[in-house]
Amino acid sequence: MQRHLISAADLTRDDAVLILDTAEEMARVADRPIKKLPTLRGRTIVNLFFEDSTRTRISFEAAEKRLSADVINFSAKGSSVSKGESLKDTAQTLEAMGVDAVVIRHGASGAPYRLANSGWIDAAVVNAGDGTHQHPTQALLDAFTMRRRLIGPDAGIGQDLEGKRITIVGDVLHSRVARSNVDLLHTLGAEVTLVAPPTLVPVGIGSWPCEVSYDLDSTLPKSDAVMMLRVQRERMNAAFFPTEREYSRRYGLDGDRMARMPEHAVVMHPGPMVRGMEITAEVADSDRCTVVEQVANGVSIRMAVLYLLLGGNEPAVTQTRTEEK
Repeated sequence: MQRHLISAADLTRDDAVLILDTAEEMARVADRPIKKLPTLRGRTIVNLFFEDSTRTRISFEAAEKRLSADVINFSAKGSSVSKGESLKDTAQTLEAMGVDAVVIRHGASGAPYRLANSGWIDAAVVNAGDGTHQHPTQALLDAFTMRRRLIGPDAGIGQDLEGKRITIVGDVLHSRVARSNVDLLHTLGAEVTLVAPPTLVPVGIGSWPCEVSYDLDSTLPKSDAVMMLRVQRERMNAAFFPTEREYSRRYGLDGDRMARMPEHAVVMHPGPMVRGMEITAEVADSDRCTVVEQVANGVSIRMAVLYLLLGGNEPAVTQTRTEEK
């Protein structure tokens, strides 16, 4: 593992499989009466969130506490950032407090990279989402969920997603989740197809390691997993499609479309879901939808990432089994 986790594109196949396998061990901790490991006792991790978040922030906090780390939650609202304090000054304040790792979410693409490579702090940096750029732990938890569902928790150990066909649908233009998943799934050997209205397809997508389609119905019968993306209105500064009804008719996933998918195929969504627009309640509440699993798996993945960045040289499997004795 490298010192920081900034982009899914930075991970090799071996790096990614190591994280997925370690997360499988961490998932077993969640089934125990006491869901704690002493691995990061004495380490301090700060969650530095400049954007609103529910799932990611709580997931990281749960992961850190299960590894026995000391946790500091920082929100830009109500802090000196609202008075004009720069990222550099905030970072150096944290450095003075002796922080070991920083989990950062920022509205500006590239902010985590800047923090990791500026020399302002010595701590490990984990990108929890930056602008429309990257969200590597989301891609990892999605891949973890796919591997568990399509291969199996035990059978998947040491395996990648070679040959699996993944369809990602919706607002690709504004989605850091789509970018991260394309990078990671390609590294893991999957075949990725992006489906979106032409107005929501980024310029330069021809250089991405994936296929592009504008027809959702033609891709569904050959998909092992279909990931729906939220339409990110807060990032839009123009009208990218005529109406919500038109978008839903062309690119929404309902019961009829789900029936065209192979029987083993799963439906995914990074959340929060806009029910009735990109996904219907019938699909969101079905057994094939993995949204709740993704949240649970997010804690295991983030435990694995923090363990591998900060936890030393012993494999997680040894630590976990020691705890169970």
